[in-house]
Amino acid sequence: MESSELLAKIKHGGNIPQHIAIIMDGNGRWAENRNLPRTEGHRAGMKAVREVIEGSIEAGVEVLTLFAFSKENWKRPRLETDALMRLLRLYIRKEKRKLQEKGVEVHVLGDLTDVGKNTREAISEIVDETSGGSNLRLNLMLSYSGRDDVLKACRVFTEEVLQGKLDLTDLNEEVLSHRLFTAGMPDPDLLIRTSGEFRVSNFMLWQIAYTELSIVHTLWPEFSREHLFEAISNYQLRDRRFGMISGQDNLDIGRTN
Repeated sequence: MESSELLAKIKHGGNIPQHIAIIMDGNGRWAENRNLPRTEGHRAGMKAVREVIEGSIEAGVEVLTLFAFSKENWKRPRLETDALMRLLRLYIRKEKRKLQEKGVEVHVLGDLTDVGKNTREAISEIVDETSGGSNLRLNLMLSYSGRDDVLKACRVFTEEVLQGKLDLTDLNEEVLSHRLFTAGMPDPDLLIRTSGEFRVSNFMLWQIAYTELSIVHTLWPEFSREHLFEAISNYQLRDRRFGMISGQDNLDIGRTN
């Protein structure tokens, strides 16, 4: 089915996910399959990033979160991590004007202490220059770890308790959520992982508690807006129960203990 037909189908179906998160996996394998350096796979993956951004805007998605680089990725060979940071800077230089024109507001979330000065400066530029975009919020998760995200939130809460700003009894899900990198955002409705791997790789562990999962066997450089629309179409068929039973309309169903 053509992308225009798929788009019309999901628009007609309604229930567009407000927030889509994607684990972009398979760049290295895509390159190795073609006897190319792994860095060429990452370069080819930039096209897929453009595709999902444009597709998300067309579909009416409000928040798109891309897992660009995990904290664990720093364990890779220095040659590869340096190349990835150069590609990020290249992407920012090439795309920031287009993103601004498309109304995309870029946020870069993660522990940036290990990120080099030149890359941090490029990040500041794209965040500042796209501020106020109203068509799509784009989160690039960089040097991000789901476990560290929760630990950071716990540390912030503990410091506020020690300072007398909060009490231990104030701790609940909402309080902790507001101290995560994703504070103020809705949790992902749909998580897409490419390359056919069945794991979440320490990504947004708190936030994806009730997220619908879509495992796509396509490698990331080959992922297109058609794949995105197909994932949304499948999502529209899901029955999201959030711990309730199918067809339950009223949260207060009455209980006898």
